[in-house]
Amino acid sequence: MSLNRFRLRMAEEISKTKLGSSSSSASAATSAATNAAKSRWKILWPNSLRWIPTSTDNIIAAENRLLSILKTGYVQEQVSIGSGPPGSKVRWFRSSSDESRFINTVTFDAKEGSPTLVMVHGYGASQGFFFRNFDALASRFRVIAIDQLGWGGSSRPDFTCKSTEETEAWFIDSFEEWRKAKNLSNFILLGHSFGGYVAAKYALKHPEHVQHLVLVGSAGFSAESDAKSEWLTKFRATWKGALLNHLWESNFTPQKVVRGLGPWGPGLVNRYTSARFGAHSVGTVLTEEESRLLTDYVYHTLAAKASGELCLKYIFSFGAFARKPLLQSASEWKVPTTFIYGMNDWMNYQGAVEARKHMKVPCEIIRVPQGGHFVFIDNPAGFHSAVMYACRKYISQDSSHQELLPDGLRLV
Repeated sequence: MSLNRFRLRMAEEISKTKLGSSSSSASAATSAATNAAKSRWKILWPNSLRWIPTSTDNIIAAENRLLSILKTGYVQEQVSIGSGPPGSKVRWFRSSSDESRFINTVTFDAKEGSPTLVMVHGYGASQGFFFRNFDALASRFRVIAIDQLGWGGSSRPDFTCKSTEETEAWFIDSFEEWRKAKNLSNFILLGHSFGGYVAAKYALKHPEHVQHLVLVGSAGFSAESDAKSEWLTKFRATWKGALLNHLWESNFTPQKVVRGLGPWGPGLVNRYTSARFGAHSVGTVLTEEESRLLTDYVYHTLAAKASGELCLKYIFSFGAFARKPLLQSASEWKVPTTFIYGMNDWMNYQGAVEARKHMKVPCEIIRVPQGGHFVFIDNPAGFHSAVMYACRKYISQDSSHQELLPDGLRLV
């Protein structure tokens, strides 16, 4: 009897094993078929035949190619900032998708004990724009560069903000969730242009986490009500001004032009980068390799799905005047700040000069020669000197070290 029972149980186990194996095989077969179908689709419809030849994978691949010219090792990761159901009150979640959001992050190798420097890009850019600076800065800092939510290789949720307050929250709150995920505190925060505006707004809301603020060619200090905006009123009265103002208020972004050109988009981006960082550069011209890699990278970041770029009309009015100028909150500043501007920057440094009059914290304004709005690309050496000087108390054991302003730089 016992032997019969044993045989019966063995038969049942063999049957279950066969059934499980069959189910597993069916599942594997389905998965393989799906992947094969995707592969066939890619073969039949490669990037070169798409109207907009880009994707998130293309962005990361272009980023890796650009950063391959660096000597410093780095780790690239997509840092999750969570997910939420449709209709969530959290600004960056409010879309038709409940997919997890992430921030594309690059962390460079550094000496133990080095101060942390977080770098935030500007409008129409991504963290790769700092490619000429990572090696030099990583020698003194633990450098972490990010793509803001909706830019570069980060998640690109549907942009559903309808006001300046909501739009600011999109960037500030997503950055804070990223900071929590990375478990960071007491760091130096550097922001360029629109990234400077976001960095300053973040420091106003979360000053306890920011050790020092470095604002490079920062936008957002001037308001349209300023006396110097009289030219804008006159220009708006012309048909050209009226048309451009209408496009601005309709949230027509430069990126839409790149997408609209489809397969001719890369050519337009190439003409821009070749001119801006080549023929019309006010500083060090890009090498042929740098120009090729940067152009490829810029195209893929601009042509991808519209998301963060749609913040433009909510943060600035036509003419790049801030709707909620930083100047209005200068007296509330709680973090020591250094402003850095290229001598040829179209962004007026006088806004920083005016803000300093109302600040109750240490503040310096440094101007870098042979540099425009992208001073860190135009004059990398001068920019590095300015950042080192701004952060001298954090990178030197000797408090008297580097008290002298490096040659060429100018304090305002």
